[in-house]
Amino acid sequence: MARSDSHLPKALQGLRIPLIASPLFIISVPKLVIAQCKAGIVGSFPALNAREAEGEPPLLDAWLTEIKEELDRHNQSNPDQPAAPYAINQIVHRSNTRLERDLEIAAKHEVPIWITSLGARVEVNEAAHSCGGIVLHDIINNKFARKAVEKGADGLVAVAAGAGGHAGQQSPFALVREIREWYEGPIALSGSIATGESLLAARAMGADLGYTGSPFIATDEANADQAYKDMIVESGADDIVYSSLFTGVCGNYLKGSVKNAGMDPDNLPTADASSMNFGTDREKPKAWKTIWGSGQGIGAIKSVGPAGAIVDRMATEYFAAGKKLAAEFS
Repeated sequence: MARSDSHLPKALQGLRIPLIASPLFIISVPKLVIAQCKAGIVGSFPALNAREAEGEPPLLDAWLTEIKEELDRHNQSNPDQPAAPYAINQIVHRSNTRLERDLEIAAKHEVPIWITSLGARVEVNEAAHSCGGIVLHDIINNKFARKAVEKGADGLVAVAAGAGGHAGQQSPFALVREIREWYEGPIALSGSIATGESLLAARAMGADLGYTGSPFIATDEANADQAYKDMIVESGADDIVYSSLFTGVCGNYLKGSVKNAGMDPDNLPTADASSMNFGTDREKPKAWKTIWGSGQGIGAIKSVGPAGAIVDRMATEYFAAGKKLAAEFS
């Protein structure tokens, strides 16, 4: 890394580049998480992605076992280049009827990094801390940032304008600056972080890490339809629509997928937060399969390939940009 990361929790130190791969609903599976971690960045997945059939053992338990065992094998074979730690995303919204069970499973496996979304709760943070984990809570404004820290979060994911899926509307410059006026802890910035240059810019404005997801949709390891991957490659910032219709919370989606679903992306109705439902019995799971989330930074994605190649490219760009700026200021 370009500067010391000794001020960060141990789980966030020593990464190849200061980057967290965000948890992608449906898309992030063990294969992708493992590839991200082996490439040297934090890989993550939503606990709700591990969805077993009724009456079967919890798939989440099997997924965590698979991730841990494969990363352990990698580390034994590559002691000089160990894998980065992994993270699990817990949806804290009241409609998530699996939350208590998933917290217990994650604690049993001693998951090192917990990313929480849609609500800050003390008991969730306590569950993570009980097994030595740290909690990063995602927020879209300074008000929610303060609440998260007050309830025991160890760090923040600042979700700014341009982020894929559920996203805020504030400029990253404004959002990070306001939080940094009172908070010295870890901040990961989300919002069009798709190149090494944007990652360096995030560091320059006061974030400790970048947080990116959309580039990893167009990878071999992603659990996404080929048409979804191809649309990521073919699209740019102009092809993103910001809407609350699909989940009740505003987010960014590919216009092409909205059109393919028979809707006009420029004239979408709105929905309020009461329509959110993350329970296992939700009635509209197909919406997530046919309406595809994406951030505005996808113009940097030129082809579908291995997840490790995304990290390689961003690392090359990150260090090259750092050297260029250092030369200009010397």
